Amino acid sequence: MFADRSLTIYYACSSIAYLNSKRDMGKAKLTKFELEIMGTLWSRGTASIREIQEAFPEKKRPAYTTIQTTVYRLEAKQAVRRVRKVGNFHLFEATVSRDAVQRSLVDELLAFFGGSTQPMMAHLIETGKLSLDDLKEAEKTLRRLSKEEKSR
Repeated sequence: MFADRSLTIYYACSSIAYLNSKRDMGKAKLTKFELEIMGTLWSRGTASIREIQEAFPEKKRPAYTTIQTTVYRLEAKQAVRRVRKVGNFHLFEATVSRDAVQRSLVDELLAFFGGSTQPMMAHLIETGKLSLDDLKEAEKTLRRLSKEEKSR
């Protein structure tokens, strides 16, 4: 009796998780390796699995099947799509922009710090990864956004 109940609860929970994953497909998290593949697609526009594989440095080049599996996972996450078939291979393109993925990653990082930008900014300044020019550009952006907000 309990086994049936457990199976039903598991099925219900996994179905909800599946539906949520389908709804949030555009917000799927990408692994570092997936981001490397996306980088190739962002720079080339379209590419076959072989072309993606050959974009990796020869010494660290993953196997064709590794790239293939990862591209299919990216397709399931709706981050890439098949554009067309040429002979016996497909051409793929990114369906999400580099900018959208970067913004999502920054939002995740900020959420890790409870939404506060201060710890991240302090780290960037202390490690020399945030220059005076970066700060000036950020200040320009803040001024522009402030003016746009006032005009609404």
